[in-house]
Amino acid sequence: MTEILRLTPDDALAMLLEGNQRFVAGAPEHPNQDAARRAETAPAQSPFAVLFGCSDSRLAAEIIFDRGLGDLFVVRTAGHVAGTEVLGSIEFGVSVLGCPLIVVLGHESCGAIAAACAAADGGSTPAGFVRDVVERVMPSVLAARAAGHDQGEQILHEHIRHSAGLLLERSRVLAERVADGRLAVVGLSYRLADGSARLVAAHGLSGAAV
Repeated sequence: MTEILRLTPDDALAMLLEGNQRFVAGAPEHPNQDAARRAETAPAQSPFAVLFGCSDSRLAAEIIFDRGLGDLFVVRTAGHVAGTEVLGSIEFGVSVLGCPLIVVLGHESCGAIAAACAAADGGSTPAGFVRDVVERVMPSVLAARAAGHDQGEQILHEHIRHSAGLLLERSRVLAERVADGRLAVVGLSYRLADGSARLVAAHGLSGAAV
C-alpha cells in the first residue's frame, strides 16, 4: 500500500477515470477484490481518494470506478449534502488516512435536486428530515436559475460545483491542503445510461481548470 500513499492528486484522479473507462467499456478488471487484498487491508486502510457522493442506489462507487477493498473512503448522502458530521468524515479521510483527492459525485435524475426544483417552483416541501436535504440543495437551484440555467444537467453541474466549493469554504483543514498542493477537490457528473463520469469542477489539480 506504500505506492498508493505516494500518489499525487492528479495521479489519483487518473486512476479513477481509467477505472471508469473500463466500466463504461464493459471490461472491468475488479482490482483488489481477492482474498490477498482482504488480508492486506485487514490491519489498516490506506485509500487513495475520498468519494463523497449521492446515496442513490445506482451510484456504487467501487463498481463505477472499477476499484476494490481499501481503495476508496466513501461518504454518501442524498443529494451529496454536507452537514457537520459529513465534513468531519471527509476530513478524517484526508487528515487521518492521507487521501490526496476528494471527489464530489453527482448524477443525472437526482431526486434531491428534483425535489428542490419543485419546491422552488412553489410546490409542496417534503415532510420530515427530507426537507432538510431539500433546503441544502436549494441554494444550488437558485444560483443556477439566477445565471439563466434551467435545464436539468445545468442545475446538476451547479450543485456539484457548489458542493465542492462548500467543502473548501467550510473546512480549514481541506482548504489548507489544497493551497499547499497536497489535496485536490473535484466534481464529477455521472450519466446513468452509459456509466460515464465527467469532470465539471476542479480545485487543486496541477493541470486542470474547470
